[in-house]
Amino acid sequence: MIHEIVSQLDNAVSTLQTLLYIDIVQPFFFRFDLMGYDEDTYDALYWVIIGVLEIAVTYLALRPLEALRPLEVWADRKALRSDVFYTWIAKLGIINIAFFLLLQSLFDHWQSLISMHNVPNIDLDGLWPGVTDQPVVSFLIYFVVLDFAGYWYHRWQHRFGVWWELHAVHHSQQQMSLWADDRNHFLDDIIQAAFFAALSLFIGVQPTQFVVLIALGNFMQSVQHVNARLPYGWLLERIIVSPMFHRRHHAIGYGHEGTRYGCNFGVLFPWWDMMFGTASWVEALEPTGIRDQLPAPHGAGRSYGQGIWAQQGKAFVRIAQRLRGQSSY
Repeated sequence: MIHEIVSQLDNAVSTLQTLLYIDIVQPFFFRFDLMGYDEDTYDALYWVIIGVLEIAVTYLALRPLEALRPLEVWADRKALRSDVFYTWIAKLGIINIAFFLLLQSLFDHWQSLISMHNVPNIDLDGLWPGVTDQPVVSFLIYFVVLDFAGYWYHRWQHRFGVWWELHAVHHSQQQMSLWADDRNHFLDDIIQAAFFAALSLFIGVQPTQFVVLIALGNFMQSVQHVNARLPYGWLLERIIVSPMFHRRHHAIGYGHEGTRYGCNFGVLFPWWDMMFGTASWVEALEPTGIRDQLPAPHGAGRSYGQGIWAQQGKAFVRIAQRLRGQSSY
């Protein structure tokens, strides 16, 4: 049933993709002599359509909850504006598209080397013929494996100082909302896109499955950042990451403090935190952000930027300061 629904959705998106390409994109490219990019752009349109659908579903499902059952009531929502732009950039695949166009020749070269030297990949759906190759089973296997990798990827973002300065763009939002998930440094987005795309290819994820994996994972992460009271309960909270569990990760002094501490790194499932001793089950409503954003004497009153470009640029300034030994976080 699930496989059939996914197939029908894929067909619908593919049909819309073709219509948009033939009626809008191709005439535009022909007019401005850009037909050399037509095949890549046709492929990118699929991601753009999925991204628009993701944003629509996420907003329609979560924004009413934020309005009706808010965790925090804010007098000013201006701080969310940049997060909305981040969401559109991320969900429409603009970073991924630019990354693909700029580095396509390099990736083609790597693929040739892999083929020449017979570098093997792992076909996880072939582990138990008749079982693991069932679409739903293989999807769940990939989902869990990629989330396990995501847990460690997330811990590395907090562990290594220079990397943390990129990830700090995400943690510097002090007003958590459904838009906050995509607030990231663009360089960090590129690193993450390359990491998970390579891993997915290595374990045998099919293109259609990859799109659904990413879309579902993105929606679940938007739920985690939502500014709403959701009754997960003791059991459900230990099966999937809840907003309160993830809010603890964003809490000042707990989610990150220097590169020595941290908790609740799980991306979709809290199992890895429970397994590796990084889970913290605190239900109290705590202020979110980074300690050095606080005014003196509790912090340094540091600004992480009010707009996208300021937030992106200040990350590089912090990296330079860290490399010169001028950072204590």
